[in-house]
Amino acid sequence: MTVRIGLTQDLAACHALRRTVFIEEQGVSETEEMDNLDDAALHLLASVSGVPAGSARLMVLGDTGKIGRVCVLREYRGTGLGAALIMAAVDQFRAMPGVEKVKLGAQCHAIVFYEKLGFAAFGPEYDDAGIPHRDMMLAL
Repeated sequence: MTVRIGLTQDLAACHALRRTVFIEEQGVSETEEMDNLDDAALHLLASVSGVPAGSARLMVLGDTGKIGRVCVLREYRGTGLGAALIMAAVDQFRAMPGVEKVKLGAQCHAIVFYEKLGFAAFGPEYDDAGIPHRDMMLAL
């Protein structure tokens, strides 16, 4: 099994992964999931033996890198692919001048996953697309 994670221009693959995970599995509406921010973002694609398996969207807002739209196909969850995807995103931001911290909005059930990667939750719980979330931060 060969795993590759890197920046991609293949938005179709990222959108297909997000459709499967967020729209089909989690019931997020297409209008909420497919917003107008993709063109202004960088995208990471994780593939296993050449097959797209996960993705994340990266944006920079001032001194903050924002990780969003993180998804991993069900069959690859629990394999370490998600953690590798998040750490690849952190590494991308670490290499950008002026980026001092990384932020993400975590689904509440995934907070422990992100804590193991060094993120700390802050602020109140909030609803995003019908799913409870909390913001999390990692200082670089």
